[in-house]
Amino acid sequence: MFFLKRKNKGIIIVTALIYGSISAIIIAGLVTWFAGLMNASRVLLDRERAFQIAESGIDYYRWHLAHAPQDFKDGTGNTGPYIHDYFDKDGNKIGQYSLNITAPDVGSTIVIVESTGQVSSNPNVYRKIRAKLAIPSLAKFAVLTNEANRFGEGTVVYGPIHSNGGIRFDGIAYGVISSTKASYDDPDHIGAVEFGVHTHVKNLPATGVLDTFRADEAPPSVIKDRSDVFKAGRQFPVPSFDFAGITTDLADVKTKAQSAGKYFTPSGSLGYHVVFKTNDTFDLYKVTSFITVNGACNKNENNQDGWGLWSIKTEQFLANHPNPSNGLLFFEDNVWVNGQINTARVTLVAAKYPDNASERKNIIINNDLLYTNKDGRDVIGLIAQNNISVGMVSEDNLEIDAALVAQNGRIGRFYYKTSQCITYQFRDTITLYGMIASNQRYGFAYTDGNGYINRYITFDANLLYNPPPNFPLTSNQYVTLSWDEIK
Repeated sequence: MFFLKRKNKGIIIVTALIYGSISAIIIAGLVTWFAGLMNASRVLLDRERAFQIAESGIDYYRWHLAHAPQDFKDGTGNTGPYIHDYFDKDGNKIGQYSLNITAPDVGSTIVIVESTGQVSSNPNVYRKIRAKLAIPSLAKFAVLTNEANRFGEGTVVYGPIHSNGGIRFDGIAYGVISSTKASYDDPDHIGAVEFGVHTHVKNLPATGVLDTFRADEAPPSVIKDRSDVFKAGRQFPVPSFDFAGITTDLADVKTKAQSAGKYFTPSGSLGYHVVFKTNDTFDLYKVTSFITVNGACNKNENNQDGWGLWSIKTEQFLANHPNPSNGLLFFEDNVWVNGQINTARVTLVAAKYPDNASERKNIIINNDLLYTNKDGRDVIGLIAQNNISVGMVSEDNLEIDAALVAQNGRIGRFYYKTSQCITYQFRDTITLYGMIASNQRYGFAYTDGNGYINRYITFDANLLYNPPPNFPLTSNQYVTLSWDEIK
């Protein structure tokens, strides 16, 4: 009996030891797990703090650009990265962010900011954010005009259109058409006022256009959908666009062209002819004479300001020039332009200073002006102090790839007397890829068929944040295009 008791005691001790060991192992495991959990929580908290610090770096540099839009070196003048300490609300340093800034390409406004955030308590933990910031350019519209405008039959536009005057649209619009006017008196016919954006295309199933006043397109009628014309809709009234504010400071362009671009004084003749080439050069000619026609054709039938045939007969070759590093070409004379570029970014300006209305310079395009790539790598800006015109002797099928701005005049083709100008009064198709900003009424065709029968305008969306060099901008404030965590 005594032996059995001693045996039971041994079993109890062994059992106690076993359970104690198990408990110790469990407790140790729990302690290790808890310590790991606490460490993971601290790392998670540090990562969140690092993320917020990295975000602060992006916010800081957007603020910096708002005050210094052209400073891409954080005010230091040195190459990055640029390191800033980060403090909590009590003034204690809790981390830092490191910035790498990629300045815009020539002509572009897109700035790339990479911000890496770290916490002082755990330098091995960091988060990295990349943001693209940009200033929108004038090229937010396919067509922008300061006066009332008419888009006739045969016009097809891919992109938004806006006018500070009214718009009569009788073609097909695949972008929103907007006007500052709620209603206006259409100058192309007599009658009461019509909607700020209206059409004279007959209601389906009828076809054709009525040139007389349209009561169903005028107040107080209900505004109809008219999706057969306005594929993306129409809006009016909307806020006006400050046309005076969109024209770039051409005197500043002149200064930059003189310092690092190409600057040309008056030709001493009728103007210059620029032919762009795909090897990043351009041929330059001096225009010495115009094509002559019979008296009946050589007549300003519609009394248009700046009217002329604007067609070259003879010219003198001057030189082949490389495209300038800053992309700016400034001519104090009229300029004819055509050719083709390949991965080039240029802005050509025709202007004379001091500004005198009777001496303002024009740009003329009679032959194709083409991009090799329509993905943003090729960009041409044409800014005329007066008009951008297509002359009488122009290609029957003409393509213009460019962003066009007529600072004080208009973009279009003059009227050439029907039946008197051989075959040149009637042209087939003009295709524009880019955008148009015309101070005065734009147009390449007339109601009697004079000009281009078919007009196709396609908006180049790449121009909005990636415009030609020194192209007019609509703001000095950067907006965020994209935001991504990259590590």
